[in-house]
Amino acid sequence: MKHFRKILIANRGEIAVRIAQTCREMGISPIAVYSDADRLVMHARTADEAVCIGPSYLDIDRVVDAARRTRVDAIHPGYGFLSENADFAEACAHAGFVFIGPPAEVIRKMGLKTTARRIAGEAGLPIVPEGAAEFPVLIKAAAGGGGRGMRIVRGVVELEEAMDSARSEAERSFGDGTLLIEKFIEGARHVEVQIFGDEHGNVMHLYERDCSTQRRFQKIVEESPCPALDSSQRTHICEAALMLARHIGYVNAGTVEFLLAPNGEFYFIEVNTRIQVEHPVTEMVTGLDLIQLQIEIAEGRALPPRPAQTGHAIEARLYAEDPENDFLPSTGMIQVWRPPANVRVDTAIEEGAEIGIQYDPLLAKIVAHGPDRERAVRKLVYALKTTVIRGVQTNREYLIRTLDPEALEIAPHSLEGPLRGGPYGYRNNPRVGMHPVANRSPRPPSADSRQMANSPMPGQVLRILVEEGQHVTAGTALVVLEAMKMEQTIRTTINGVVKSILVRLGQVVAPGQMLVEIASENP
Repeated sequence: MKHFRKILIANRGEIAVRIAQTCREMGISPIAVYSDADRLVMHARTADEAVCIGPSYLDIDRVVDAARRTRVDAIHPGYGFLSENADFAEACAHAGFVFIGPPAEVIRKMGLKTTARRIAGEAGLPIVPEGAAEFPVLIKAAAGGGGRGMRIVRGVVELEEAMDSARSEAERSFGDGTLLIEKFIEGARHVEVQIFGDEHGNVMHLYERDCSTQRRFQKIVEESPCPALDSSQRTHICEAALMLARHIGYVNAGTVEFLLAPNGEFYFIEVNTRIQVEHPVTEMVTGLDLIQLQIEIAEGRALPPRPAQTGHAIEARLYAEDPENDFLPSTGMIQVWRPPANVRVDTAIEEGAEIGIQYDPLLAKIVAHGPDRERAVRKLVYALKTTVIRGVQTNREYLIRTLDPEALEIAPHSLEGPLRGGPYGYRNNPRVGMHPVANRSPRPPSADSRQMANSPMPGQVLRILVEEGQHVTAGTALVVLEAMKMEQTIRTTINGVVKSILVRLGQVVAPGQMLVEIASENP
């Protein structure tokens, strides 16, 4: 059995802080890596050692070199970045480091959704029907997850543009533009089963999570147990996950994801071969530290007995984004940060932290546990109400109203102050220190003979889809922006001619910045 002395954490943000915490509790030294943009961030400052790996967390050679320089025993990939990269797992092993995750061959099998579907079918799991014979359909990136490269298409007219956009996003996010088209199941819930396997051939599940509350195909609220499952359905869906785990020889942490149709039938969709963002809700209902369990399995220990599922846990993801403007990302400096005191908070933000456009806009995970769902939700709503963050726009109020539609008192001091009963649009995170405020969307048609298409968010110009002198009609795509791994297409709202293009490829733009000028055909 191995005993790790040092573990390199090949990630950033809250998950890097979270892994480091468990390492210390186990008597293991946590070593951080950080990008050029992350020199002063919490996860790098608070590690026992930290190594700069240049501009990207995706540079396998630099990460492995950092592991050599710091003489670690193992590498934990966290989630995202290189966590589901089989080449990275192999590179770690070839360099003599233990990769804390599944074997490379399992990652490779499950990494492509097309291959995973076939293997799951061989294991006896029900699969979502494939193909575009009947709309609506769901386009998915075959090599990725997290909502990247995913589009719902409700008619053949939308199909080509949606596929081009999804393919581009998939190539940038995962280095592979291969797409999969599945039947879109209306009203389905997203239910996933946490699995673990050890090196001795044992597998177990740690129950299920419901992750149905999403925006842009990304989860914002997760809970366990799933409120839509009865005991019989729970047994069947968890056993299906174990069937697949046994079939592929699964080792370490993973998640088998399903769609639960309104009629109670469930379908396999994918396997995430890593720890999940939402793992805290499973920890809260089982009492286990899943990061510790990952490390112990990588050291060669056998799985413990499965604990009972106790109470109800629910997690809300606090994002730097504007729900009233299509959830577009928000940037700026965190000026005030006062997290709630009555719940678990996983975060790497602090006052003075800069939220830029390079990375995912997740700020914190706020997790509540109670004896039942009603009391867990009530606890989480109160925690969100007492959370104070200023300097960036967030989805805090949106989360409150999602969890409790009757919640009207959204500011911590609103019970007695002048803001009592304030409107939904109220924010207690003003734009102090942010980009200049300007018109954040293209102007609607008017008597004006021109239209200025403006940037609705801070971001980088990914594609320019028109040329000067080109005739366009209302709805024509003009420019594609990217920020925090999210793509946004800017369109014209009038018929006209492109008079001037005011940005260039790769340029970083601010909210309200003019992108394209359109001269109306009917001045």
